[in-house]
Amino acid sequence: MKKIFLLFTALSIFTACSDEDFDINRDPDNLSADGVALSVEMPSGMVGLAGAQGSYYALVGGFWSQYWTQSNASNQYKNIDEYSIGTNDYEGGWTAMYDALGDIRNVKKLALQQENWNYYLIATTLEVQASQIMADFYDQIPYTEANNREILTPKFNTGEEVYDLMVADMKEALSKDLASSLGSAPAADDFIFGGNMSNWKAYANTLLLKLYLRQSEKRPSIAQQGINELFAANADFLNTDAALVQFEDAPSRSNPLFESDRRQLNTKTNLRASTTLFSYLTQNSDPRVAKFYDAGLALNQGDFNSLSAPTSFAVVHLEALTPVYFMSQEESLFLQAEALERYSGGAGAKAKYDAGVQAAFSKFGESGASFVAAAGAYEYPTAGTLSAKIKAIITQKWVSGFPGNGFESFFEQNRTGFPLVSAVPQSSPSYVSGEFAYSLNGTTGGVFPKRMVFPANVKTRNPNCPALETVKVPVWWDVN
Repeated sequence: MKKIFLLFTALSIFTACSDEDFDINRDPDNLSADGVALSVEMPSGMVGLAGAQGSYYALVGGFWSQYWTQSNASNQYKNIDEYSIGTNDYEGGWTAMYDALGDIRNVKKLALQQENWNYYLIATTLEVQASQIMADFYDQIPYTEANNREILTPKFNTGEEVYDLMVADMKEALSKDLASSLGSAPAADDFIFGGNMSNWKAYANTLLLKLYLRQSEKRPSIAQQGINELFAANADFLNTDAALVQFEDAPSRSNPLFESDRRQLNTKTNLRASTTLFSYLTQNSDPRVAKFYDAGLALNQGDFNSLSAPTSFAVVHLEALTPVYFMSQEESLFLQAEALERYSGGAGAKAKYDAGVQAAFSKFGESGASFVAAAGAYEYPTAGTLSAKIKAIITQKWVSGFPGNGFESFFEQNRTGFPLVSAVPQSSPSYVSGEFAYSLNGTTGGVFPKRMVFPANVKTRNPNCPALETVKVPVWWDVN
């Protein structure tokens, strides 16, 4: 375990470590001694998860959800933008995530032994949060044997198995009586909610809601049954942000995406505005366009060989103090809106949608009230088809994920098909703003990425690693 006593010490450890420091086979999930205090290990795991999610996976998510594209003045991220990520890429993301999960799972193990149900619920929720991201990117991942110091080559569970296990684990943790929890209560060591267990229960319920909705196309009956159970139990859902906010504008103490892309790179203009999101915001006079991007024009997705002056293209605006959102309030609201439309007759869906849009605007100091009230692209299609309503919800969820949660928008586009995929290049006069466009320099024959491939340090060192699949192969729940 990384011994930490302050958040920023942990942030420094994360940002300073190389891929070799996170060698998953040399010291993959070296769990701490059984006597470690829960309040010492839990913040280490929280920060580690935020670092992995908020840097490695936020970066690829922003490309594949078409928030940004590679600048034509540099080549730092061409392999992501052209869909050619291979086994030698993203070793750091995988190992950093499982390193952090080692801390989280040790907290869970110790909390179970001590019958400390508060820490048990927190640890289980964070375990599922991270595992969902990994399963949705890689499909098969270690879960039942992961982070066990006695097992150096854990088996891989199928994506479907991981989902069933995550649901079962989440339900089991929620079944514990927090009023009978023994031992110390989380407080300042809980960087997310400061020990507010009502928020943790709501967050856990909302994660369950997400897990069920993610299966809506592949296993609709399971999705419907699980969501109806949540509704029947009057489950509370998250009405605030589950986020890490303790950042400073200083080296190794800032938002992980800002730290890795801006502070530590020699070139600070790698990420340029993608025509996809930029055009959607501009077409709809959305004031957030000036918050997402600095002044300039948009660059068509993947057009990093453009001969136009690089300075004409808008640089993506990132800030050192931006929180890392494990789940935002607006994501929770959009999840609820979709669930109400699909499985509960639609009553209340518009209110959740409107609140989600307004919460997303508020993040950037803007008001969305006029956008949901007026006729236009942001108005909820109350009289429309179910497909039209899902399109509205997922489109606004896509916008709201900027900048750090683009991976969720990538997953949702693969699940629902929204935003739609353009039938013409973005250079065409008939291009529809906001539609996804295949990278101009794509290497996959017109097929959009569906997953990430296993990194070499996993494939070569764990004989249980499944056969490699290309980025073109959908994960188990993706039937589009």
